[in-house]
Amino acid sequence: MSARPGAVLLDFGGVLADAAPTGRSAPPELVLRVYNLIKGTLAPGRIQRSFAEGAAAYARWRDEDHPDEMPQAEVWEQFVIHDWPAPAQAWIRTSIARLSYDWAWQDWVVRPGIPDVLEFLAGADIPMAVVSNTLAGAAHRDFLDKAGLSRYFGIQVYSDEAGVRKPNPQMIWNATDFLGVSPANCWFVGDSRRRDILCARRADAGHAVLMRSARTDAEDPAAWPAPDLEVTDGHTLLTALRATS
Repeated sequence: MSARPGAVLLDFGGVLADAAPTGRSAPPELVLRVYNLIKGTLAPGRIQRSFAEGAAAYARWRDEDHPDEMPQAEVWEQFVIHDWPAPAQAWIRTSIARLSYDWAWQDWVVRPGIPDVLEFLAGADIPMAVVSNTLAGAAHRDFLDKAGLSRYFGIQVYSDEAGVRKPNPQMIWNATDFLGVSPANCWFVGDSRRRDILCARRADAGHAVLMRSARTDAEDPAAWPAPDLEVTDGHTLLTALRATS
């Protein structure tokens, strides 16, 4: 039987919520907003292609072990607008924060069993935190608020705000420092061996939990540290938490 955790830290995407794949790198609403912002300098199809190519390049960058998060403006400059006409680039630079929010926002759905997990932990007086890599943490924070879940978390640590990204252990330490709990007494729940389980090991977290998602299945298990526990959703995570002493 595992020891009762002093705190539970949870990733956002793949753990707290999931978004159905759309096949698009940017929603049509964002493409149209950019089209209007740059006064039609580029056609919507060209804008969507820039998002697609930029998202692929950004994904490759995210798969490398970068300790620092890339600022929003640099993401746009390096991956999206680098080959756009100068006037269009200038118009984009006036709205980086709003556009990053819109690009980060997805049609998320809370993963099965997660509300029950959060309610159980709250009832047991076990503090919780969100620890997530993202382009715009504000979008994630607003989703959790609208879903009625933000009240459970003592702190939400997002890489764009922290300036570092998993697997940098500082992401976990930011949360545990705020909660006043040793990492060694915490459970960290994520869906990526490459980012989450490796981050938990580097931070010396007490229990590294892998919750399976589409991202999990895309990774080579042999290439990254093994978790202490593997679960399929919130229901199986709750079962494991209830079994703690």
